[in-house]
Amino acid sequence: MKNQRLQRVLVTSASSLLAVFVALCICAVILLITGKDPIQAYSTLFGAAGDIKVLQGTLNRATPLMISAAAVAIGFKMNLFNIGVEGQMRVALLATAVAGAAVDLPAPLHILFCLVVAMATGAIWAAFAGWLKVKRGVNEVISTIMLNFVALSLVAWAFDSFFTADSAPGVLLVKTKELPPSAWFPDIVDRRLNGMFFIAVLVLVLFYVLVWKTKFGFQLRASGANAGAARVTGVNPKRMVMISMLMSGALAGLVGMRALLGDVHAYQNNLAEQQGFNGIAVALLGRNHPLGIFISALLFGYLGEASGRLQL
Repeated sequence: MKNQRLQRVLVTSASSLLAVFVALCICAVILLITGKDPIQAYSTLFGAAGDIKVLQGTLNRATPLMISAAAVAIGFKMNLFNIGVEGQMRVALLATAVAGAAVDLPAPLHILFCLVVAMATGAIWAAFAGWLKVKRGVNEVISTIMLNFVALSLVAWAFDSFFTADSAPGVLLVKTKELPPSAWFPDIVDRRLNGMFFIAVLVLVLFYVLVWKTKFGFQLRASGANAGAARVTGVNPKRMVMISMLMSGALAGLVGMRALLGDVHAYQNNLAEQQGFNGIAVALLGRNHPLGIFISALLFGYLGEASGRLQL
């Protein structure tokens, strides 16, 4: 049993490493075609690994990717493909920015309030797709993609209708009213690493415990693997679909919180852009396992942070 599990882990890890290797080879070919030296480019790229500022930037960039990938992975465990993390994140950002600026609470409670609002909003938005799946049999890929467009349109309408006055005169980038300092998530490590990183790590730990160490997690994986067999054992697959979508949406709501609470402190329409979609790639490369997601998010974060050193 242990040998089979070890073999499965090795095969899974090898496939992810092979994907990274193939991607590097393709990039090397493109560099050669454009007349650039791939060895020099990769030396510059990976030579930044020893820079403490690059490391801190990597962790900050990896933070939303970990949460986004966890949101996607929970759906995958139920055999659901939640492509709507981007839309759920954006609606949650808008709701949190508005609600957070409207209340006056002491710092710890204000931050907690914002996180709860974000999770609740993301869960509610994802619940639409879950309801359509359970009650009408609508494929979640179609419904979540369409809800992404609805979310983007809703946010755009809200900006055009309500938040123009909150932006500086003559500035094209419209944003909401700034959050009070009590809602700002603190930075640590010489004010360069945002504390949301530890929230992201906690999310991955709880994800592992929930999915692999609890009865609910077993039912979740069983329903995803074979809904008919799970139903025979007393598990309600439709209920599991709804719970999975709610959990996935709740995590999606947290994806943009590092940028909102720890960086900009107001929601502007390009904040945390594409983080929901990037989480899909991180989850797939990490094979939907918390440890794999953590490593994959660090890789994506490092590439994003160190790529600024490349001038091609």
